[in-house]
Amino acid sequence: MSTTARSLFVTGTDTEIGKTFVSCALLHGFADAGLRAAAMKPVAAGAFERDGQWHNEDADALDAAANVVLPPEIRTPYLLKAPAAPHIVAAQVGVTLDIAHIVDCHRKAMQRADIVVVEGVGGFRVPLDDTSDTADLAHALGLPVVLVVGVRLGCINHALLTADAIAKSGLVIAGWVANRIEADMRFAEENIDTVRSRLAREHHAPLLGSLPRFSPASPRGAASRLDISTLLRTLRETR
Repeated sequence: MSTTARSLFVTGTDTEIGKTFVSCALLHGFADAGLRAAAMKPVAAGAFERDGQWHNEDADALDAAANVVLPPEIRTPYLLKAPAAPHIVAAQVGVTLDIAHIVDCHRKAMQRADIVVVEGVGGFRVPLDDTSDTADLAHALGLPVVLVVGVRLGCINHALLTADAIAKSGLVIAGWVANRIEADMRFAEENIDTVRSRLAREHHAPLLGSLPRFSPASPRGAASRLDISTLLRTLRETR
């Protein structure tokens, strides 16, 4: 593993709140900072076949944003066909979602890039089997966490609960991103200010950026709204 390679784990307050979008924006930001940036989506549920190969929409988006594209078996060690909770789909097809194997794939990814963005699946406590979940995966990887908060009604509670769960796992929150998934939400800025105050006070987690609802989606445009320099500084300090 390179002695200068860095990595982070992207999680969210729920599913469908923009983890992939923010992960892609981070990849563009890291590339713009002169880094060789790669991405992993260790567990992906929902696949389609194209030209004889199985693809996942999120994994393909990460590949498109990265300037170092990993082999599919390293980028996504577990690609499940059905779009459902991964532990349910894995059990139905007889697949064990082995955290140790994902950690080994991550080690290989770190040998190929300056920075590796690891996107989780769903929220922070999505089960992988009867006893482990994505919090256990993040802990096994030992990475600083970037929390994506989907700005909608209930986001304050979801953000604080998720941040507490991350801290309970012994992990550092390198920062968080406010992602406006409801363009017409009332008091959106007030909600963001409340989360910013609480996460700064309770977890020393800086707001890395507040993203409007892009239409169409533009990860490259979102990258310019993220504080990549602060994030890189935090990653250096938490090595």
